[in-house]
Amino acid sequence: MVEERPAGEAGFWATPGVDPVPEEKARKERKGRRSGRKAGRGRLPDGPDAGSGAAAAPPADPEAVARAICLRLLTMAPKTRAQLAEALRKREVPDEVAESVLDRFTELGFINDEAFAEAWVDSRHHGRGLAKRALANELRHRGVDQETVKEAVERLDPDQELETARRLVERKLPATRSLDPKVRTRRLAGMLARKGYPPGLSFRVIREALEQEGVEVEDEYP
Repeated sequence: MVEERPAGEAGFWATPGVDPVPEEKARKERKGRRSGRKAGRGRLPDGPDAGSGAAAAPPADPEAVARAICLRLLTMAPKTRAQLAEALRKREVPDEVAESVLDRFTELGFINDEAFAEAWVDSRHHGRGLAKRALANELRHRGVDQETVKEAVERLDPDQELETARRLVERKLPATRSLDPKVRTRRLAGMLARKGYPPGLSFRVIREALEQEGVEVEDEYP
């Protein structure tokens, strides 16, 4: 007659003469190996294995690294020489290598601060309505030299700058109609100031716009 064994008591009801411990130990070892394999999945190695071909490879050529960095950045968007030089410094490219690569890119026309500045002025004036002062600040911030900045912003015709200021005020004017004339003037002037327009031109444009609505404006600039 076969004797029934209570559940959960395998250790007590093991076959006589057979030690149940080794089987339990083997099961735990198999489980541990599976857990180890799962934990290792998706983990990136810190580097090539010692003695492998990758570990024995020579370090990357600094000039090739510099060229790759410049090409990648220029593909994303136009950059000034100063912006590219800063990117190379952050990647710890030696100064002499960086200068050599930047000189070569300049010779090939890939780097052209004059063309960059002209395109920047056209784009930012027509797209954002920025005046000469704001445009000059942006170009200097990007490392363009003062002479190039001056030549680029001087291409912006004063009449064109005036007309752009008028359009900006006309666009903003309806949102200020419920306000006191002085408050309206200050808000419109602040908007133009942030875009680089001088106070005299700003007040002239604002007064013209308000007077067309029949609003009397004081001669003194607030």
